[in-house]
Amino acid sequence: MALNYTFTMIKPAAFKNNLSGSILKEINEHGFKIRAMKLTKLTKKQAKQFYHIHKGKPFYDDLIQFMSSGPVLVAILEKKNAVKEYRKLIGSTDPTQADEGTLRKMFAESKSHNAVHGSDSDENAKLEADFFFSRFERY
Repeated sequence: MALNYTFTMIKPAAFKNNLSGSILKEINEHGFKIRAMKLTKLTKKQAKQFYHIHKGKPFYDDLIQFMSSGPVLVAILEKKNAVKEYRKLIGSTDPTQADEGTLRKMFAESKSHNAVHGSDSDENAKLEADFFFSRFERY
């Protein structure tokens, strides 16, 4: 059975460009409820821990540099079949290939600066949410 929550992160470039409010508005308008949210800044060590699954890939070092370059807004979102529904809302990693109306099409600068992260599975949603939020920070 699919989880009813997922994890998202508004990435440094989107936060720096003052897009967080617009992104959150789209998330709310698509029926997601925010169950936890905070602003934080990843250290390089934390970014390496969070993105460990990409270690060894050609883009890994640039990803770590980017994700630790400025504040990120992290959140747990609730909706029926949340992971699947949020993946539809965010669109393709490459904004030039993303469908119209998706968050990455509307707000991303490029494939490597694609505005938002979204969990790709129920298992990762749990791991990612647990990385940033204690049980006491969830509502």
